[in-house]
This record gives sequence, structure tokens and C-alpha cells, in this order.
Amino acid sequence: MKDYHINIFYSEEDGCYVADIPDLKFCSALGETPEAALHEVMIAKTAWLEAVKASGKAIPAPTYQPAIYQVSV
Repeated sequence: MKDYHINIFYSEEDGCYVADIPDLKFCSALGETPEAALHEVMIAKTAWLEAVKASGKAIPAPTYQPAIYQVSV
């Protein structure tokens, strides 16, 4: 099974890195470093999936495809 795409970016507003999983609505986490944000979002992902499973709702399939840009030099 294909896994979920994770975005990691620095937020000036929050003063830290943010990791989010677009396919899992509102599943995101913060960290002082990109690695810390990734670690925290993996914990959030597990909790998110467990909560959805416990509620009896369907777990969404991974569908998010990031845009790929090619820059010619």
C-alpha cells in the first residue's frame, strides 16, 4: 500500500517547522527541526487513524500528489 504524502515547511508565523498530511484532514504537527516535525506528525497520524477506525468511519486512501516542477536553466 502506498503511504500518505507529508509536507514539511517552515512557518514564520509559528516560528517552527510544520508537518502535515493533506489526505488526513487536520492531521499536522510542529517541531523545532524538520525531523522533529516529522516525528510528531507520525505520532499524530497513528492517533488520527486509530480515532477514525474506532469511530467506524472509512480510512481515506492516499491520493495526494504533490506538483512536480521542472526548472530549465
